[in-house]
Amino acid sequence: MKPVPTNEDRIWAVIAHLSAIAFGMGILLPVIGWSEQRRKSNYTSFQCLQALGYQSLGYTVWFLAYLLVAFALVIIMFVALARVAEESVQFDQFMLGWMSILIIFMLGMLAAYLLLPVIAAVSCAFGRDFHYPILGERLAHYLGYDSTGNSEEQAWLIEEHEERWVAAMGHFSILIMLWGMLAPLTAWLLQGKHSLFLEYQSIQTLVYQGLTTALYFGAGFICVFGIFLVAATMGLMENTQAGSSELIPGFIIFIIVSFIAIAMLLLVPLLHVVGQYAGYRVLKGDNYHYPVLGRLVEKSLLRSSLGSETPMELA
Repeated sequence: MKPVPTNEDRIWAVIAHLSAIAFGMGILLPVIGWSEQRRKSNYTSFQCLQALGYQSLGYTVWFLAYLLVAFALVIIMFVALARVAEESVQFDQFMLGWMSILIIFMLGMLAAYLLLPVIAAVSCAFGRDFHYPILGERLAHYLGYDSTGNSEEQAWLIEEHEERWVAAMGHFSILIMLWGMLAPLTAWLLQGKHSLFLEYQSIQTLVYQGLTTALYFGAGFICVFGIFLVAATMGLMENTQAGSSELIPGFIIFIIVSFIAIAMLLLVPLLHVVGQYAGYRVLKGDNYHYPVLGRLVEKSLLRSSLGSETPMELA
């Protein structure tokens, strides 16, 4: 017979799926649910891992689709704007119409992202075995999850694939600015002692995302500093009634600072791509190392393991 989920199983599954509503901040809840319920309930473990995948890998797909459609709408708007200028249509009415379209688009995309987790939560509340489109069946096959209950003996999910999935989703969560670090941090704290592989992947992911986030905010700080420097220079020149030629050094510094900030901001998307590639490599069965950073973390873990009674070796 097909096993019936207990009330505890349902509660954890509902919490894991509904955590998507927190839009990034709730990504730690599926990891907590999986950590607490693994080797207790295949149903709960699968639903939590599925929810984690939707909030990391699914978010990546949704975000890229959002950017693609938004870019297409902007191109269409500029083309239409050129025709508006030729036909002498009122500019205010045109912009009001397009602003309405953009707002509807943003709300619609947000609703599209949140709709599936809500449906999943409701379904799990009734004890049903929910599968996200495409993702669910593939993940069930990857984890060895049998939702039919046809097997004579209960077999747990494939442990290696569970840990690889959690590690990979930590890499994919790099697109969730700041809050994405909660996934590898939670995996490290709750399951790092049981798996050196998951500990290593989680730590290097956490450090990598931390550096990427620091780079992003650092670029913003440098840009604001440059604007403040120019404003302060202009104020000083007004107070001393100096000539405009004395403003040139301030503007030169601002231009230099702006170039540095832009270069840093352009580097962030590249680092995001590397994070996505790392997640892909982990799912393919590799013990991926970030350039330079990965080796430093590995050496640190190996040194710490040598001091323990049972030294471990990274693959």
